This record gives sequence, C-alpha cells and structure tokens, in this order.
Amino acid sequence: MRLGAFVTLLRVRALPVIAVLLGILVLWYLGAVWLNAAFAYDAAARSGTELSFSEMIAQTMSQKRPVLPAPHQVAAEMWKTIVEIAPTSKRSLLYHSGITLSSTLLGFVLGTALGIALAIGIVHSRVLDRSLMPWIITSQTIPILAIAPMIIVIFASQGITGLLPKAFISMYLSFFPVAVGMVKGLRSPDAMHLDLMRTYSSSKLQTLLKLRLPAAMPFLFASMKVGVAISLVGAIIGELPTGAVAGLGARLLAGSYYGQTVQIWSALMTAAILAAVLVILIDIASRAVTARMGARP
Repeated sequence: MRLGAFVTLLRVRALPVIAVLLGILVLWYLGAVWLNAAFAYDAAARSGTELSFSEMIAQTMSQKRPVLPAPHQVAAEMWKTIVEIAPTSKRSLLYHSGITLSSTLLGFVLGTALGIALAIGIVHSRVLDRSLMPWIITSQTIPILAIAPMIIVIFASQGITGLLPKAFISMYLSFFPVAVGMVKGLRSPDAMHLDLMRTYSSSKLQTLLKLRLPAAMPFLFASMKVGVAISLVGAIIGELPTGAVAGLGARLLAGSYYGQTVQIWSALMTAAILAAVLVILIDIASRAVTARMGARP
C-alpha cells in the first residue's frame, strides 16, 4: 500500500515537474545555439575558416562570454562557486546567498506582521476598509526600481545602511499579498458561524482568535508563499542601487560590469533555487499547522 501511494505521488507530482524541467532545458539549449551562433560565425570569418554545423554547435556550448550561456555552463559555475569554493570566501555563492537571505527573512517577517495587522484592522473597521485598502493597492503600482534608490538614500541620510534598508524594501513588497490574503481569510467564516459566536456573547477578540484566525490559516500560508518569493526579489533589488559588494545583487552587478554572463545566470539560478527552498519550507509549515488543526491531508 505504501509503495502504491509512493508511485501515485511520484506520478502526480514529480513527473509533471520533471517534464516541465526537460522542456525548459531543451528550449534553453536551442536558445543558446541561436543567440551564440552569430559570434561563432563571426569568429570563423575573421580567422578565414569555414564552420560546419556541428562545429558551430560545439562552439556555442563553450563560449567564455556567451549571449546566453548553456545550462551545463551555468551548472559548472554554480558547482565551482558553491561546492569547490569555501562558503566564507567572497567568491562563493553561498556567502552571497547568506547576505541576501538575511535581509529577505527580516523583510519577510516584518512584511508578514504588517500585512496581518493591516488585515485585522481592515476587517474590524469599516473606516479602515474604505480608506486604507485603496492605498494598499495603490502602493503596489509604484515601480520598485524607482522607489528603491529613494529608500536607500533616505535611510543613508539617517546613518542607516546595510541590512535594514534592504529589509525595508522586502517588507514593502511582501506585506501586500499577506494583507490581501488575510483580509480574504478573516472574512471567510460563514455568517452562521459568526452568528453562533455572537450567540455565545463572544468578544471581537475571542471571535478573532477562535474563528477568524483558524479559518484564515490556508489563506495566510498561500499568501506567505508569494510574499517570501517577492521578498527575495526585493532584497536583490535593494542591493543594486547601493553598489553593494556582497549579496546576489552584487554578483549580478559585477557580472554586468565585466560582461560575465555565466556569472549573472549562476546568480539568477541560485536566487531561483533559494526562493524555491523558502516556498517549500513554508509549504511544510502549512501542512504541519493544518494537520495540527485537524485538517485532512
């Protein structure tokens, strides 16, 4: 029975993911050949030699500064900068990931707390619902690339640099999905359940703790998955306008300055993997909490 359940789980969850990854790899390799072929042909023309199709394919897979590096080039760079180099070295992606992760987690925690607080206020106050909710939505229409340098400058004018400004940018991005999700979750209980709490003469606090918050848990964790991913984006963006020397954003800057596209893509893939790990951890926490609350798997 357990073997059958494992096979079903593999077929339902793993196989679709593997199929999508294989499709992405095929398209990635085709894109690398297409975008890097021009340089290979130009190099052959300058040297006065003719390039066969197979030779062109081989060269597009091994260029030092390709327009689009091949997946195996990015994987080799990640192996070198994650496994072969010491984590304390400033050339290690683990070192830079730790710098970015610290501001990501701080911003995510602050954004989640702010989003929950705003949602509770909006649900319990019609004035806040009408006045605050439109501004929360409007705040996300401002391009973060435009506002991030302003936030950095304002904090720097007060002598605050380093972790906190980047965390504030992450908080600015991550509070929105949590606030919207929690408003929906806190309003999800049926009117019958709310009437029952009134029948028991429950206070607003008791209704919040005993009914609204438990009902909002699925909405909270769903919004937290979005929030933690966008919080990582905010932390990376916060490193770009400061000329940071550490963090995944710094690796992106250094790669763009020196035309090291393989370094840029390795930093991007590391950020994607880091975001996936954070989302998976939240999903595990979600399953544990909902199981503790008696939800069926």
